[in-house]
Amino acid sequence: MKYLVTLMPDEQEGGYAVACPALPGCWSQGHTQAEALDNIADAIREYLAAKGDLGQSTPPIAIHEIDVA
Repeated sequence: MKYLVTLMPDEQEGGYAVACPALPGCWSQGHTQAEALDNIADAIREYLAAKGDLGQSTPPIAIHEIDVA
């Protein structure tokens, strides 16, 4: 399954912060963009595994693109 993530430079600490908006509270970081993206992939897997262990399901994800002029 694919998830959209946000990748932002961390100006205070250096490196990058990354979050998965579809999974509240699922975020990570890394020294490089590649490391941050690898780390969020691990975080997403762990997030989904924890939800499954608790008997909870994740809500269906709908992605929409909007045009703002």
